[in-house]
Amino acid sequence: MKIVCLDMEGVLVPEIWIAFSEASGIPELRRTTRDEPDYDKLMRWRLGILKEHGLGLKEIQKTIATIDPFLGAREFLDELRTMTQVIVISDTFTQFAKPLMEKLGWPTLFCNSLEVADDGEITGFRMRTANSKLSTVKALQSIGFETISGGDSYNDLGMIRAGEYGFLFRTTDQIKADNPDLPVFDEFDELLAALKQEL
Repeated sequence: MKIVCLDMEGVLVPEIWIAFSEASGIPELRRTTRDEPDYDKLMRWRLGILKEHGLGLKEIQKTIATIDPFLGAREFLDELRTMTQVIVISDTFTQFAKPLMEKLGWPTLFCNSLEVADDGEITGFRMRTANSKLSTVKALQSIGFETISGGDSYNDLGMIRAGEYGFLFRTTDQIKADNPDLPVFDEFDELLAALKQEL
């Protein structure tokens, strides 16, 4: 049995931190896993910037409420889920993702959680498991699934390469150059056609 595992930000919805960078006027917050492969280092750096500027969960959630999925993402997911099971595996947090999942028709999401003080300050974060994307794919394989995985960033490469079929979607020129053997897609209809062949 095959199962599709997809990254969320950059694939189905715009990058939350880039949107918040623009809304807050803090250009440093544009940095994502496309730029920094070490997620723990990236998040600790982000939390330091938030603390420095006195910003917390409420301000980020206000920005997230204005974000819509990429054009065609909901329809892509709806059609794909008529053919196979789909899990969205993301390094985002439950406190960020809920309104986006609603707009996407509530696909299954595996992600992480934030530690938030009573005043709304984000004081830390709890990862669901180490190397969560690769660990999830390996766990699915251990119970009999063949995995098909896709994403756009450095932290997606583990799960992409671990499965029966992996691909990049709307990624950077640098990641393409570093991974010339991986198929690359930029449009949902092209990706859906390729996945239909694999399924």
